[in-house]
Amino acid sequence: MISYEGRNRRTVNYLKTLYFDRPEWTPCNVYFLPATWMRHREALEDLVLAHPRLWPGFQKGKTEFARVASPLYERGRHTACWGCVWDNIEPGMDSAPVAHPLQDWASLETLRIPDPVKDDQFGPRPPWDDVRRGMDAARARGDLAASGGLPHGFMYMQLYYLRGFQNLMIDMATDDPRLRRLIEIVEGYNTAVIRRYVALGAEIMQFGDDLGHQKALPMGPALWRRFIKPSYARMLAPCRERNIPVYLHTDGHIVEIIPDLIETGVRIVNPQIRANGLVGLRRVARGKVCIDQDLDRQLFPFATPRQVEDHVGEVFEGLYLKKGGLMLVAECGPDVPLANIEAICRTFERLCKPPENA
Repeated sequence: MISYEGRNRRTVNYLKTLYFDRPEWTPCNVYFLPATWMRHREALEDLVLAHPRLWPGFQKGKTEFARVASPLYERGRHTACWGCVWDNIEPGMDSAPVAHPLQDWASLETLRIPDPVKDDQFGPRPPWDDVRRGMDAARARGDLAASGGLPHGFMYMQLYYLRGFQNLMIDMATDDPRLRRLIEIVEGYNTAVIRRYVALGAEIMQFGDDLGHQKALPMGPALWRRFIKPSYARMLAPCRERNIPVYLHTDGHIVEIIPDLIETGVRIVNPQIRANGLVGLRRVARGKVCIDQDLDRQLFPFATPRQVEDHVGEVFEGLYLKKGGLMLVAECGPDVPLANIEAICRTFERLCKPPENA
């Protein structure tokens, strides 16, 4: 368990939420895609400034409305370190993989395996000494020394980035022995990166891997447990050994495997509400793992502000425990009206009760 000593108020509250230790308030976050800033610009900036309890320290004029943090949000085609080609047709929105270096298994022997010490997703890694200094600076501020972990899609998705989705499903269904070799390769890269962050003193590790589709796991729970779960367990072993909390963002329907994710070492799970359902999440996750609940992005563009408020309230009441274990996050794309974003903010402030000046 990470000590509260020397931490700032928000970090202590976050840790108390994670550890079911009666937090002062429910952590909540409104996240905007780059395209959302590009569309709404100063109007969105003014909305954010009107809610300092959600965005403490936010300053007018500091936002770069056209800024993107990854080539995946830039128009054009981009080749990642594993050789997958991504295509983007709308700046500020995410790319899609369009060319897979292992579309044919014959390419496995010549696959360029990136260097986990030197290669990041789209170029060289930041120097590890800089990473260490960043962690030390975070601790000095009273924050957690957090690791960005690995790029989104670090394991299961990386397999279909390499093979193509249909090929990967056939590989699993037929138990192709070459898939085992590919899993070993990707897992080796990931584990080396994880071990390096752990050695540098990371206090929390953050990952993203969209394991589900809208209504089901694409390969079903049995094949997921055969091919993906053992790999997760091996990769996260360094975190379990040091009792480092693991945060996992995962879109899609995953409710059947949340207990499995907990077994592998996941301490905070970030599931989608529509794909998993409030009833299922109450049954398998509430009180058993910290939930950073992703609210209904498919509702936000089309609902009225009152419907948005009702949705946030229903999820909060359905998953809240006084002892903690609940966070809320609302991702807003460029098609979400400002009135609905305002409704989210207003409801977060009313239900989650974030304090001022924290």
